[in-house]
Amino acid sequence: MVSLVPAFGGVPGGPELIIIMIIAVLLFGVPLVLVAGAVVYLTTRSDDGGADADRIAELEAEVERLREQVGDEGDELEDEEENS
Repeated sequence: MVSLVPAFGGVPGGPELIIIMIIAVLLFGVPLVLVAGAVVYLTTRSDDGGADADRIAELEAEVERLREQVGDEGDELEDEEENS
């Protein structure tokens, strides 16, 4: 006599559904993880603005000091040229 118990138990079309789920994860999951990782990387990288802001302020002060020096020396050179 033939048994009426199915050879495979579980959800009908189960292996096909698993394959579809794997394809969906690869299609949508991996790019989403990559995009999220890039966003997190860029946000954490831009949070170091405090150190950059201090360095920029330092450099701006130095540029201003050098401009004043060059401005003073430039006036002295003009005076020397006039006297010659």
